[in-house]
Amino acid sequence: METDPSSPVVILAGGTGGAKLARGMLDVAGDDLVVVANTGDDVEVYGAHVSPDPDLCTFWLADRIDERGWGLQGDTFAVMDGLRELGVEVWFNLGDRDLAYGLRRAQLLAGGGRLTDALAELGGALGLRARVLPMSDAPVRTVVRSGDRELAFQEFMVRERAAPPIDDVSFPGLQDAAPPPEVLAAIAAARAIVIGPSNPIISIRPILSVPGMADALRAARAPVVAVSPFVGGRVVKGPTEPFMAWAGVAPDAGGIAECYAGLVDGLVADERAAGVGVPLLQTDTLMADAAARTRVAREVLRFAEGLTA
Repeated sequence: METDPSSPVVILAGGTGGAKLARGMLDVAGDDLVVVANTGDDVEVYGAHVSPDPDLCTFWLADRIDERGWGLQGDTFAVMDGLRELGVEVWFNLGDRDLAYGLRRAQLLAGGGRLTDALAELGGALGLRARVLPMSDAPVRTVVRSGDRELAFQEFMVRERAAPPIDDVSFPGLQDAAPPPEVLAAIAAARAIVIGPSNPIISIRPILSVPGMADALRAARAPVVAVSPFVGGRVVKGPTEPFMAWAGVAPDAGGIAECYAGLVDGLVADERAAGVGVPLLQTDTLMADAAARTRVAREVLRFAEGLTA
């Protein structure tokens, strides 16, 4: 399929894996890059609206990610220290500038603004020309049920350290959600669409579950490829295995293909996977440094553009 090199590359991303691939793709595709980020992890805390996945992608793309793997490089934590001095339980740690961004975002949303515009404001402030878009302007939240408890995703991941057993996963708010028009326009115009190596259940499923999103991907002229988050048979970061076990899919490239069956035209993995039903690019997908991120992105894009959607 011939593609227009000026058309955008669209990446669906959750946390670290998707953000790293997006940073590598920025070197390959340039500013014609659109990241559609999961907002099911969003949380209202300390009066701020925090969007962990969109912000993580933004910080990576702006080369402002801290070496710890989250938050802004060189950020301070004076506000959190002050809250602790006052006896406040600080279970969700936010840097001072990170908190400032969340406070500004809460202000914009309270005034009737869209999350799309709030994320664009942050990207512009950090000098970002590629776009980071939310999967929906309406709030959707990922909730994990463990026994008789329902835990918002950040409570499960951060407060509980992802330790409780997973009995159910739901996404309240989906019934009122829709992809922003900017997302639909980017998908329709894309030359390649990539599902990043993020957790397929808690990072990508919320995006795909937004009403109209999967239909837009199926209708897209561009090929859709998924990148497996498994490297050497294991996930580099995060609790992907227990969530896939809850979903009843194998924790390997075949399981990733099953998660995205009917949506993708190709799969990228570092392992052989028989019977996945779509073309497979087997390559080293570990993105340990900038050179590796760029190499993986280049191979993924070349593979995608060689497919017929």
